[in-house]
Amino acid sequence: MKTQPLLRLAILSSLGALALAACGDSKTDTTEEQAVIAKVAPPAGKSWSDVVAVTPEGGRVMGNPDAPIKIVEFASLTCPHCADFATESHEEMKRDFIDTGRVSLELRNFIRDGLDLTAAAITHCAPVERYFPLTQSTFASQAQIFEAAQANPQGYEAAMKSPPSVRFQQLAKAMQLDQFYQSRGMTGEQVNACLGKVDDIQKLEDATNEAVKKYDVRGTPTFLINGQVTEGVATWPLMRDRLRTMGAR
Repeated sequence: MKTQPLLRLAILSSLGALALAACGDSKTDTTEEQAVIAKVAPPAGKSWSDVVAVTPEGGRVMGNPDAPIKIVEFASLTCPHCADFATESHEEMKRDFIDTGRVSLELRNFIRDGLDLTAAAITHCAPVERYFPLTQSTFASQAQIFEAAQANPQGYEAAMKSPPSVRFQQLAKAMQLDQFYQSRGMTGEQVNACLGKVDDIQKLEDATNEAVKKYDVRGTPTFLINGQVTEGVATWPLMRDRLRTMGAR
């Protein structure tokens, strides 16, 4: 992918220790067909896909917190395979699995490069109910984002030399991410405030390192189902089949 030589530059001083993930690799377990799981009614006046919370690991989870099937997705905003999964699964996942109360989906950002880190910092700083829509929009607009990022390598390099307290605001401007998220409902003040919180940005990097250490995540998307790394299930048709086998049908 042509973007990688530009985008894989280090952002934080410790990012050099961060394992850079491949895009499209993943880890497999086998499951036998299980009994059908009963649907669970959502809170009054809501759908389960409207129920979103922050997890202790720093992810964002959508759906019934007591869902018998819990998916964790490690995803990179600059991974085309992650974007494909998001696009293919979006409506069906919510309608047939999350809104039935049988499945919850937690997304944990797995940082691969500087563009990814800057975008993830903005989506994490947005109101929690905006996280999934902004993430979905980012995946849907990957080509546009890559083009804007590649158009200004000099601005990117200049931003990299700035102090961390202003580095990410300058990176967002250089790659036009500030305009991208402002056109999707965030204000310039919100974007700048998000990107000034270097401690929060560091947490995204730390969470990525923890995923490598704890689950040996080496590629995106990688999925956990009920706490177990699920090999060979990196596309929506395969995930859908697995969920049906587990009783979400």
